[in-house]
Amino acid sequence: MKREIGDFWWISIRLLIGCVLAGGLGASIGPALAQQNQLAHGNQVIHVTSAEMMTNTMGPASSSVDEASLSGPWTRVSLPHSSPRRLVPRRAAPPGTDAGAPKITTWYRVRTDALQAHPDPDADTKSLYIVRWQGAGELAVYADSRLVYHRAFSPGLDMFPRQSLLIPLTQTTDARPPSVILIRMDGESASRGALSSLYVGDSTVLASQYSARESIEHELPYLSSAAFLAVGFFSFAVWILRRREPLYFLFFAIAVLNAVRRWHFYPGLERLSVSDQWLGWISLNALAWQILAFHLVFVQLHKRKHPWVTRGFVALAVASTSLTLPFFAGLHGELWVRPLAYLAMMAAVIVLAAVGLWDARATRSSNGLLLALWATISLLFGVYDWLIAAHRIDFERYYLTPYAGVGLFFVLVFVMLRRYTSAIGQVEALSGLEYRVVARETWLADSYRRLGEMEQRQAINLERQRLMRDMHDGLGSSLMSALWAVERGQFDEAEIAEILKGCIDDLKLTIDSMEPVEANLLLLLAKLRYRLASRFERSGITLCWEVEDVPALDWLDPAAALHILRILQEAFTNIIKHTRANEIHVVTGTDKNGVVVVVSDNGRGFSVERALGGEGRGLKNQRRRAEAIGATIDWDSNAGGSRLILWLPLRAAQTSVG
Repeated sequence: MKREIGDFWWISIRLLIGCVLAGGLGASIGPALAQQNQLAHGNQVIHVTSAEMMTNTMGPASSSVDEASLSGPWTRVSLPHSSPRRLVPRRAAPPGTDAGAPKITTWYRVRTDALQAHPDPDADTKSLYIVRWQGAGELAVYADSRLVYHRAFSPGLDMFPRQSLLIPLTQTTDARPPSVILIRMDGESASRGALSSLYVGDSTVLASQYSARESIEHELPYLSSAAFLAVGFFSFAVWILRRREPLYFLFFAIAVLNAVRRWHFYPGLERLSVSDQWLGWISLNALAWQILAFHLVFVQLHKRKHPWVTRGFVALAVASTSLTLPFFAGLHGELWVRPLAYLAMMAAVIVLAAVGLWDARATRSSNGLLLALWATISLLFGVYDWLIAAHRIDFERYYLTPYAGVGLFFVLVFVMLRRYTSAIGQVEALSGLEYRVVARETWLADSYRRLGEMEQRQAINLERQRLMRDMHDGLGSSLMSALWAVERGQFDEAEIAEILKGCIDDLKLTIDSMEPVEANLLLLLAKLRYRLASRFERSGITLCWEVEDVPALDWLDPAAALHILRILQEAFTNIIKHTRANEIHVVTGTDKNGVVVVVSDNGRGFSVERALGGEGRGLKNQRRRAEAIGATIDWDSNAGGSRLILWLPLRAAQTSVG
């Protein structure tokens, strides 16, 4: 967090320093270049800072003009010079002609006797360098009454002063320099006219000065705008493929609007294929839509919506686009509507920058901070250029607004580059994470496999131990007792056969317990009935089987099944050997917590307390087995018979089955 705050201040300081340097460039580079050329070439270049001016109404420009025929008084003015707007009502035009405000011709006369008084034999041809001019009509330049330059230009963009001009005055080195230069500027009376200071002299020197200014003021911003537009089309192609990334489309929209917005800086002197009014309308409203697009970029970067601000920017763009249509306003109307539209857009840029800075601070977004600061600097550039256009400050200073577009291009490219590198970093991190996940999955799969093998071996060992223990305690004990009795001659053949049959039954029960019963107690009881049916028949005992469906016991595994079988086998064996019963009832039932199995007979009873307290182990083994599976067992015996009650839980007991 501290590092992000530090980045905020560092970016702010760097942008403010850049703003100050850019302002200093616009204020000083022009005069510095002029002074450098004059110091280097001495009297080869004359810097004209005053002229004579006259205003009248003239017809179309001709190939020559007689200075003496110009009507009206000449007035000495300082250069740069600007003439205020004169709002003259439009007059109706005859059918078939263009209606419009009255045409005014402004003449500037400059005497260049110094070039003739101090000829330079090494100098090249002579040229006139006009730093900047402003008007709405035509421009003509005469050298000693001879027309040397004449062009018509788009009057619809007269709000901003034009680019500089370099006009040859002589075609050969031996030609005599002109002594009088006349500059004619035609325009409508409602437009603003202005002329900068002039440079007259050696063509090579002035060409160098002209080229330097053109490169700084027009060519570099124009090339940057073209690069911005090219990258914008690339961004649009990316957006076509990734519609979920609106920033790419907004980058494209800002690039196009920026190029359209700068049209009034780049057109040449020829009339454009688009009419003057439409060109001005497009250039003006491109700014309004660019403000809206810029705001949407902030929304995407900060993920913070401001519905009322967004609606306000949309309303401004729609209102400006509608109210400034050439259908609704003539040139006089444009002079009022367009400045008001520019003021509204400047206020919108203030809101845009303020909201952007606030959101950038709230979200700690260095990209948002960078864009918001550049929006603030662009606003300052716009105010500075407006002061130049309104002749409030030096008319010959460099415009900074074109460089706002240059800076915007680099800022947006920087932001998109940071997002791209961040995305690449995330992809690389995800790739590394995916590799680690795959490695961990492989390790886990191998661990699970080895664990499964260990559990399987452990289960086999446990089952083997259980079977060995059960066979040792049951079948093994019975066989050893039979062997001991036979060796001493205590049993006859019938008794030995009975013992062996019991051992076989024990072995069968052990085998039955290993078969899957799928938690079905009734299936387990059915197997027991099947195994002991022959013994009941031989003993003359009738088995009454009164079982009903009971819930499944999810804990009923082979070990638990063997315990249940042994408990019931012991009960049946006791009945057969000791009670002299001729009838056995097996009943099942359920209560809220478990399943009940009841085994009862009609033989003679026995003392439960004596059986549990004596040396016999039958009842004690039954109780031990019941406790091993979380069950309970109880006996009830009297002279009319005995009853065993075995309660089995529905859920697994928290005891080990052994």
